[in-house]
Amino acid sequence: MTSAAAPADAEQSAAPAEFDLDAGWRLHPGVALRPEPFGALLYHFHTRKLSFLKSPTIVEVVRTLADHPTARAACAAAGVSIDDPATARLYLHALGQLAASRMIEETS
Repeated sequence: MTSAAAPADAEQSAAPAEFDLDAGWRLHPGVALRPEPFGALLYHFHTRKLSFLKSPTIVEVVRTLADHPTARAACAAAGVSIDDPATARLYLHALGQLAASRMIEETS
């Protein structure tokens, strides 16, 4: 079981590979997102991994990734200021963790 980096406590470890905010992304077709009071659960039916999203804002970003041309645009639409270095670091970490665990995938 993995815990997808949540902005509230993303100080866990160094981010995986660089996450490309300017690429298109989507929830992997084999992943189900289930809203929960704390945020959401993600379950990958192919890998059987479970991840937790612990912030309503990161849930909104992930849920709407496919609706936007880039992850940066999805963040902006959810009200995330990627121009702020501290905020950018947290969301890059969270999205990078989700990409590394194949919960989200690049579309381009």
